[in-house]
Amino acid sequence: MLSKHTHAAKTWAEDPGTGKRRDLTLEEHRAFWSWAAVEVLRHTGIRIEELAELSHHSLVQYRLPTTGELVPLLQIAPSKTDAERLLVISPELADVLSAIISRVRGSRPMLPLVVSYDIHERVWNPPMPLLFQQRHGIENRPITIHTVRALLNATLAATGLTDGSNRPLNYTPHDFRRIFITDAILNGMPPHIAQLVAGHKAITTTMGYKAVYPEEVINGHRAFIARRRATRPGEEYRTPTDEEWDDFLGHFERRKVAHGTCGRAFGTTCIHEHACVRCALLRPDPAQRHRLAEVRDNLLARIAEAEREGWRGEVEGLRVSLAGAEQKLAQVEQIATQRTRIDLGMPGFSRIAGRHVTTTRHPTNEPS
Repeated sequence: MLSKHTHAAKTWAEDPGTGKRRDLTLEEHRAFWSWAAVEVLRHTGIRIEELAELSHHSLVQYRLPTTGELVPLLQIAPSKTDAERLLVISPELADVLSAIISRVRGSRPMLPLVVSYDIHERVWNPPMPLLFQQRHGIENRPITIHTVRALLNATLAATGLTDGSNRPLNYTPHDFRRIFITDAILNGMPPHIAQLVAGHKAITTTMGYKAVYPEEVINGHRAFIARRRATRPGEEYRTPTDEEWDDFLGHFERRKVAHGTCGRAFGTTCIHEHACVRCALLRPDPAQRHRLAEVRDNLLARIAEAEREGWRGEVEGLRVSLAGAEQKLAQVEQIATQRTRIDLGMPGFSRIAGRHVTTTRHPTNEPS
């Protein structure tokens, strides 16, 4: 976390709940840099390494040749690629950068020069007027990426926010990059422009950062449904009569057969003339396994009889039915396996009550 030697003068206060002394100067210092890190990451979408390398020299301006207007830009030093990029500074980001510079500079005419260490290249960088720096004793030192992560974690923990399963949220600096790209694309920025702003080599990477289901897919699907409904007869969208509704409910009642449940769609007829063992739409009931076994045994006997009597035409049809019956028996075994109960070792109520409930027997209830 940030150093306790940030300022020479400290403001102390007593916590009324615990009675302990609180360093208000240190708490304010940490709160400011937490806010600064969140706002810069949210408005720029830069990586944590690029945040640590922001300096006073990163603030540049561009004059439009047509109107002569000055556009403030933020120059991002390359962290993963060899290409530098420029970001337009929005009014909100300009306020954040102004607050950072004012705090670091103080009464001095310029920002102090600090020496940072590159953990990837394992070299010391030359002195630079970095924006993220703090006072440590008699000198200024850069705020490292590990400190920024610790500040973000502490801030998120203090908010008490939880996810859908009531667990504390866990944010990383890279999540703000996803938020920035998602917000930019949803507000009309073309994906290929967002790719250049984020510094991605491929547009597929940029679209992978878009954390919202594509709106154009939803609109296209709704338009498709509207066009399809327009081609359908209008009477299909009226309120059904009582006879039609009873017929619809009766369809589900008629799906129940001896060997299981028929899965044919509403308004369709049986294509196998109720030869259910041949039909792929039959979902067999494990409780009717004995019926399917009887059908299979009967088919084997009939095939043997047909071969013995020379009924070759009968044998072919019986073999088709036999293959269907064996398939249904295999489905029954699979369904029964999926429904197998597994003992999780949960204690029974009697054992739980025996450990936690104490009862007193009355003398009249004691056995003689």
